[in-house]
Amino acid sequence: MMKIDLNVDLGEGCDYDEALLALVSSANVACGWHAGDAGTMQQVVRWALENGVAIGAHPSFPDRENFGRTEMQLPLDEIRAGTLYQIGALAAMVRAQGGWLTHVKPHGALYNQAARDPALAETLVEAIRAFDTDLAVYGLAGGELVKAARAAGMHAVEEVFADRGYNPDGSLVKRGTPGALIEREEDALAQTLMMVQAQRVRAIDGTLVPIQAQTVCLHGDGEHALEFAQRIRSFLLDEGIEIAPVR
Repeated sequence: MMKIDLNVDLGEGCDYDEALLALVSSANVACGWHAGDAGTMQQVVRWALENGVAIGAHPSFPDRENFGRTEMQLPLDEIRAGTLYQIGALAAMVRAQGGWLTHVKPHGALYNQAARDPALAETLVEAIRAFDTDLAVYGLAGGELVKAARAAGMHAVEEVFADRGYNPDGSLVKRGTPGALIEREEDALAQTLMMVQAQRVRAIDGTLVPIQAQTVCLHGDGEHALEFAQRIRSFLLDEGIEIAPVR
């Protein structure tokens, strides 16, 4: 049976965290720098463990004001230290409740910059590897973070997005520009199925782009996040695709 991981970003101050954890196979928990706090991290970890969901750290640039979506040019040593700090905080919450951290997925601008900046990607991988060589690295499919993780001997997981538009080079259409978000649910479901089954996606110019889909990102902060998660899970299961963590 074909399998796919459904991951969701949680601990960001939204209303559906507990309910979403019954629908996904992996969770990326905000570590306090773009959203969340110690109490929220602890609670989301508890819910994730109760649902048997794989738990990952979701580190960010230090940017609560803009939800981690502002691009920053910081010294690489500073980024490495900040990433370690955030992973360590979340890992402590997981370990204290008898679980273990499985992966790291950068958030927002840090994620997008690492997808195209080899030096930043290598710095993030260095931080993750220094903490635990067994952690998986979630990154944009085909991006520099995935390449850096594999070059370092780490387990890279290539991520695709159900509700985001793609450029012909496989990058995401920038938020705030035409085509960045897929508004119609049916279109998002069709795109997801194509990426999972055919390993390709239709870019905004109409071309078909090869893509490696190992995990599908769902957003936990949208107005209809819970409804869409329910729909996409049922849709994939009806297509004979099992929902399961990457490892």
